[in-house]
Amino acid sequence: MQITSSAFTEGTMIPAKYTCDGQDIFNRHWNGRLLLSAQKSFTLISDDPDAPMGTWVHWVAYNMTIEYQ
Repeated sequence: MQITSSAFTEGTMIPAKYTCDGQDIFNRHWNGRLLLSAQKSFTLISDDPDAPMGTWVHWVAYNMTIEYQ
């Protein structure tokens, strides 16, 4: 499975508007490949294993619906 966002790309900083330094809004623009056709929703966890105090969970989004095109 691969999940990407149109708001930012892998290896780049998350734009400030999606953080507590900006508007702290949740990015709802996700794209996925290889999702099962019977799958109705999914959970996405953003964690940071390199955080100074150990792994830090930034956010958890659950029951995200899937729109197949």
